[in-house]
Amino acid sequence: MLSIARGELVQIFRNRSVLINSFVVPVAISAFFIYQHEVFAQLGSLGYIAAIVMFTVCAFGLYTSAVTTMASRRQNLFMKRLRSTAAGDAGILAGLVLPVTVIALVQVIVILTVLGVVTGMPDDIALLAVALLATVAMMVGLGLATAGLTNSPEHAQVTTLPVSLGVIAVASWVGISGTEDLALLKRLLPGGSATELVVNAWNGGVAVTDSLLLLAPTLAWVVVAVALAARLFRWEPRRTG
Repeated sequence: MLSIARGELVQIFRNRSVLINSFVVPVAISAFFIYQHEVFAQLGSLGYIAAIVMFTVCAFGLYTSAVTTMASRRQNLFMKRLRSTAAGDAGILAGLVLPVTVIALVQVIVILTVLGVVTGMPDDIALLAVALLATVAMMVGLGLATAGLTNSPEHAQVTTLPVSLGVIAVASWVGISGTEDLALLKRLLPGGSATELVVNAWNGGVAVTDSLLLLAPTLAWVVVAVALAARLFRWEPRRTG
């Protein structure tokens, strides 16, 4: 797994598309939100900014990059060749997504630290870390599922849009409007409960036990995504003709 991950890390810095998705887009958007934090804090809260930053990095830097990577490795038959080695299926997939996952985690931690320095540290860092890990697990699972529907790296630009833009839209909806109305719907949508959890962790004022209950919908999406991935994922290109 680690040897596969090392190879993938090298490829990230050689692939312009993945490099832009992994670094440039998330950092640029996050920098804008931090620079305009006073405006967005009035619109929602500092917790809302933290949630948007987290989902921006996870949607573009993690999810989109993971789908693009797996589509590319399938197209050039690299995954098929790996299955002829001693590496197991789980180890192959873990090695392929590990670099973008670690990069995304580091980016979120650094960006949220900068946000904390600029605006004030979050109320509950441990709870924020739990929310981040749950979100990363969900986005990796959704990435594996989407990769099964993606025929090529170019196709990934289309197949990843519904989820990447969808989770950011849900995070904005929940972060700005809260969950006083339509609470069940907002929490069941992918990213909704995770956003509320981040907002609670950053802003405080909510019991930890109540906040931890919000993990359930996010973890449920992890289970759904893994089930879809098991059904849809392909190790070699679909035959045509």
